[in-house]
Amino acid sequence: MKAGNQTATVLALCCLKDHDLTTEVNQMAIRDIGGLEVLVNLLETNDPKCMLGALSVLSEVSDNAEVRRGVTDLGGVPLLVGMLSLPSRDLQLLAAQTIAHVARVRKARKYVRRFGGIPKLVDLLDVRRAALVTPVDELQPDDRPQVLVARAGAQALWSLSQSARNRDAMRRAGVMRLLAALIQSVHLDVVVPIMGTLQQCASESKYQLGIRTEGMIPDLVRHLSTDNMELKKHCASAIFKCAEDEQTRALVRQSGGLDPLVALAKSPAAAADKPLLAAVTGAIWKCARCPDNVRRLDELGAVSALVALLADESEEVLTNVVGALAECCKFPDNRAALLSHDGIPPLVALLNGTNPALLRNVALVLGECSHEMDSIEVIDKLDGIRLLWSLLKNPDTEVQANAAWALCPCIQNAKNAGEMVRSFVGGLELIVSLLGSDDTRVLACVSAAIAVIALDRENLAVVTDHGMVPMLARLVLTDEDRLRQHLAEAIANCCGWKDNCRELGRLGAIPPLVSYMTSRDGGVHRATARALFQLSADPFNCTAMHRSGVVKYLLETIGSPDEKLQEASAGCLSNIRKLALSADRFKYSA
Repeated sequence: MKAGNQTATVLALCCLKDHDLTTEVNQMAIRDIGGLEVLVNLLETNDPKCMLGALSVLSEVSDNAEVRRGVTDLGGVPLLVGMLSLPSRDLQLLAAQTIAHVARVRKARKYVRRFGGIPKLVDLLDVRRAALVTPVDELQPDDRPQVLVARAGAQALWSLSQSARNRDAMRRAGVMRLLAALIQSVHLDVVVPIMGTLQQCASESKYQLGIRTEGMIPDLVRHLSTDNMELKKHCASAIFKCAEDEQTRALVRQSGGLDPLVALAKSPAAAADKPLLAAVTGAIWKCARCPDNVRRLDELGAVSALVALLADESEEVLTNVVGALAECCKFPDNRAALLSHDGIPPLVALLNGTNPALLRNVALVLGECSHEMDSIEVIDKLDGIRLLWSLLKNPDTEVQANAAWALCPCIQNAKNAGEMVRSFVGGLELIVSLLGSDDTRVLACVSAAIAVIALDRENLAVVTDHGMVPMLARLVLTDEDRLRQHLAEAIANCCGWKDNCRELGRLGAIPPLVSYMTSRDGGVHRATARALFQLSADPFNCTAMHRSGVVKYLLETIGSPDEKLQEASAGCLSNIRKLALSADRFKYSA
């Protein structure tokens, strides 16, 4: 190739092709003797045969990581991009195949985008619909090369889609319409890279919207029932990512997608393929966020299938399985099903792990189970409540928040809850210290836990001694409704100990609490009215409330259909009125 003329070069390339270029030994031999430089140089010639021969070699040897980097460093990417515009289908096919390999290198992905390769690759996907729906053996002579080029283009885009900038460039080049057409193809060797590209892009909201609006969900569901395991994996992964959206979750159910997902979760073949099982269980988890989907999952026996997967060794699979169980267990029937299938012991055992994503979901599902007295007994017997409490020390804020939230029903429903809480050495000090967190969700969940803990008088005394009241008072200046609600509940429950009520007023908690009544959240109104009622037991606080304009809000909420809100509002107004009457009597008697 180095010394001969064009004919000798073509013959040398043909001889080179006679060797097995897929073996690493041959690939590295070509690189080590300077073959890559010659092959890249041949791409600059004007001789189609030399270009075709060089590309046919490069398309095979570039599957090697070292070769990919070598081709990139030698400036081969711009030459490959330029060949995508040539009229020869064979050159387009081999250039796209080579880019598919080379683009696994980050620098190469950037070069393809910089030199305008993405629009050209997207154009390769534009295939006649007749060619997409016609079996391979029945294709017209002109259609077969077109289908092969589209497959190579899809493979190249799949590699390029690892970059966020490339995904954006693909979308702007109009790839969604073409992906929607190709996903309906009967040629599975085309559909697989198309689905690989789709699932890679589906993590972005704009692609999620495109998948839904282009009507791709039924096609994703249809391909879940094919025999190709890789295709199933990509489809399940795409559903997993897209099902963050409520409309998509409904579309999956309406397209019959829950049935094949549960069938795959029960399949021994899927159990042996961990990436496939992770994608399937992830899709079930996200779809279970819709109550209608949970009802269908119940009919399919999903809970028993998920419990069986709790013995899996893959943490990714376990995270998705436990997340799905957490969503399903929001319904009493599923909590009972989980208990009857002995699902609680393996869940409690998972609390000893270190994976933050898994711990978040385990805390959630145990919190849901704790609403049932039978389940809480099992959790307590297995030392699950102590393990949940220990998660409050976890550095991950979401783990802390979910653990605190799970502890609320645990403490409410456990026998001798007050004594149990006190038995955790340093536990009350730990939970009070979390009121100093910078994470709003942690603060809301910890406030909810403290509201439950404060129902026990001895525990209330302990948390007060640990400085809970000043910390609660510092948190009242917030606009987040969830934090407002649980903070108000905690304040209401802590007013029953000694001077807590007066101390909260002295620390300036009254005016911000009164401002909570402007919220549109009924839960905030109920909790705030109750807190104000408890605080109004102190005359100083009544004066502060009146000055803050609380009366007009209480006059509105006293007519609420919510009886608890009515009662708290009326009680607070009564205390304010009693103080005013006492002041009048003192004034006139004087």
